[in-house]
Amino acid sequence: MQTDRYTVPAISCQHCVRAVTSEVSGLAGVSSVQVDLPSKVVTVEHADTVSSAAIMAAIREAGYDEVVPAAL
Repeated sequence: MQTDRYTVPAISCQHCVRAVTSEVSGLAGVSSVQVDLPSKVVTVEHADTVSSAAIMAAIREAGYDEVVPAAL
């Protein structure tokens, strides 16, 4: 398992949390998605087969164009 974090500045409400969680959770190999609303950080636990690019694309698909990898 691997854990990655992404900063998504436009996340601002529970609807945003649900949209991102739903989209990223739909990726095969993702085991957990947590969104911290105050810090605007999305933490994703996933199999090594899931790329950072795929996770960022899923966040963008949820409607959030600005996605930045964050330090762990």
